Amino acid sequence: MKSLDDLEVAGRTVLVRADFNVPLADGPHGSRVITDDGRIVAALPTLDFLRKQGARVVVVAHLGRAKGSAVPELSLAPVAQRLGEMLGADVPLVELEDAPAAVRALSPGGVLLLENIRFDPRETSKVAEERASLATDLAALADVYVSDGFGVVHRNQASVTDVARLLPSAAGRLVHKEASVFSGIMAEPARPFVVVLGGSKVSDKLGVIGNLITRVDRLLIGGGMAYTFLAAQGHEVGTSLLEADQIQTVAGFLKEAEERGVELLLPVDFVIADRFAADAQTRVVDADAIPEGWMGLDIGPRTREVFTSRIADAGTVVWNGPMGVFEMEPFSAGTLAVARAMAASDALTVIGGGDSAAAVRLLDVDESRFTHISTGGGASLEFLEGKSLPGLAVLEESA
Repeated sequence: MKSLDDLEVAGRTVLVRADFNVPLADGPHGSRVITDDGRIVAALPTLDFLRKQGARVVVVAHLGRAKGSAVPELSLAPVAQRLGEMLGADVPLVELEDAPAAVRALSPGGVLLLENIRFDPRETSKVAEERASLATDLAALADVYVSDGFGVVHRNQASVTDVARLLPSAAGRLVHKEASVFSGIMAEPARPFVVVLGGSKVSDKLGVIGNLITRVDRLLIGGGMAYTFLAAQGHEVGTSLLEADQIQTVAGFLKEAEERGVELLLPVDFVIADRFAADAQTRVVDADAIPEGWMGLDIGPRTREVFTSRIADAGTVVWNGPMGVFEMEPFSAGTLAVARAMAASDALTVIGGGDSAAAVRLLDVDESRFTHISTGGGASLEFLEGKSLPGLAVLEESA
C-alpha cells in the first residue's frame, strides 16, 4: 500500500477523504456543538504535511446518516469552524456544485471542506454507475487522492473506493498507521494476546469472536453480550439484554475455546439494577444469581479484579466495547477498570474505536498511556474479523 510519502503532492491539488463523523450536541441559539473532536485531531498530521508541501487541499467527509438528502443538522459547518481553528486558517465549507471555482481560488497550502458528501445519494448508492458518476465529479477537482478516513475504509462508497481508482492514490498518515497497527496485531502479536470484548450485542461480534478464538490466548467478555454467554451456560439473566437466538452459537464458542485451550473469561459478578436509569436501585450479585425483574448493567467488583489481573501480564491487549452502561456513573466502574488496567500495562495496547474510545475520554483516562486508539469502530472490528476492507484493498490495487 502506498503511503503519503510515495505521492507527488507539492504544488498539486489533493483530494483527502477524512472521517469527520464527530458527535454533536445542541448549542445556544439553535447551533450545533462538537462534543468530541478526536477525529478532527487525528486528521491533522496529513493535512499539516500537505499544507507544508504547498498543496491545495480539498477535504471530503461525512457526518451522520444523511441518506442522500441535505439535512441541516448534519451540516459540516461546525467541523469547518473547528478545523479552521486547529489549522490557524480559514476553512471554507463548499457545496460540491460550487467546488470547481472554489478550488481554483485556493492558494498553495489552502484547505477547503466539501459539505457532507452523504447529502449526495450517489455516495452510498448500490448502483456502481451512480457511485462512479460522483467519483468522476470528485476526481475532476484534484490531481491526487489521499485516503485518510479509517472510519470509512470498510465501506464501498464513491469517495472511499471509486475515486481512488481514478487518481494516483495513497494512504494518509492516519490510515497508514491504523492499518499497520491492526495488521501487526493479526500477524504477530506479542503474547499473551488478550482481547477484551463488550458492548450490547453479541450478534455484532460473532465474526470477530469466530476469527479471534483461533488466535488469542485470552478472551474477556463483558457488557451486554455477556448475558447471552451466561444463558448458554444455563443461568438466568433476569431482564438483562439477551439474544436468545444466539445462545446455540455462543455455546459453540465456549466449547471451541475449551478445546483450543483459550481462556474465555466471563463475569463472575454484576452490578444489577431494578430499571435502566442512573438513579435506579442497585446491588451486586454473583453471575448465577440475577433475580427476576432485575438487569445487569455493569461487571461487578470481583470481575473487575479478575479482568485487571488477566490484562496485567499481557503482551498485547485489544479492547472493543464497554463493560457496562458507562455513560451512567453507577455503571461505569467496569469500563473504567479495564481502561486503567490497559493504561498501566507495558503491553501493546489498542482500543478499537467506537464506544471504547469515547469511554476513555469521558472517564478522563490519559490517552497517551495507550499504544493506539483507533478512530474507526466498525473498520477495526472488520479488521479483527479478518475481512478485506474495500478502502484499503483499492489502495493495494494502485500500489
